[in-house]
Amino acid sequence: MIPRGLIVAVQFLTRLPTPRVTDPTPRDLSDCVDFFPLVGAMIGAAVALAVWALRPVDPWIGALAGVITWVWITGGLHLDGLGDVADAFGASHRVRERFLEVLSDPHAGNFAVMAITLQIASKLVLLALMPGTASPWAVILIAAWARFGALVWSNTVPSLKSGLGEQFASDIRWSMIGAWTIVLIGASVWVAVPLLVALAIVPLGSLFWRRRLGGINGDCLGASVEVTESLLLLALILGKL
Repeated sequence: MIPRGLIVAVQFLTRLPTPRVTDPTPRDLSDCVDFFPLVGAMIGAAVALAVWALRPVDPWIGALAGVITWVWITGGLHLDGLGDVADAFGASHRVRERFLEVLSDPHAGNFAVMAITLQIASKLVLLALMPGTASPWAVILIAAWARFGALVWSNTVPSLKSGLGEQFASDIRWSMIGAWTIVLIGASVWVAVPLLVALAIVPLGSLFWRRRLGGINGDCLGASVEVTESLLLLALILGKL
């Protein structure tokens, strides 16, 4: 039987079909976070399949297929958060209250458009530049590490306001964080050592949000996932040079 928390995590993070869980409870939302890295691996597997299926035709075609798959399978969830955060940072002028005000505006401004465009372009270029010796498992781990980050950030940074971010943060277990840390470190040592830079990127994400805003919400988590994925792709490329 598929755990209810896993179903909720897949429903929230992807567009993949699942048995329907209607009206998830706060407990469901907190439990589903434990499965974020696993769902990340599922996302990464879909991206890797698209990239390596068309990479023999041309690296850029493979990269384009990977980016399209990345956006489709997530429904642009994290890109939306990145755009909202970019708008808020661009218009808030370091005023926390103004940041929250802009963050709640559903409209996309110029900063959002620029940030999303640059992020998609970055992933396209980075996927195309991946060395031929890179393993598809590396892309799977990149997506898993980024969503592991969401688990850590939710547990180490206070919520900015009530909402999904606060619900996800409730009852996150350090034992689960520790278990995923061991799994991802072991897999990275086996597949791609440069991805261990995630051990620095994830804590730095927590430090950034604590110092910059004193808290975090769902949009901030989404933006952090996107940035982490790009940084890990870059680390993979630099590590193979």
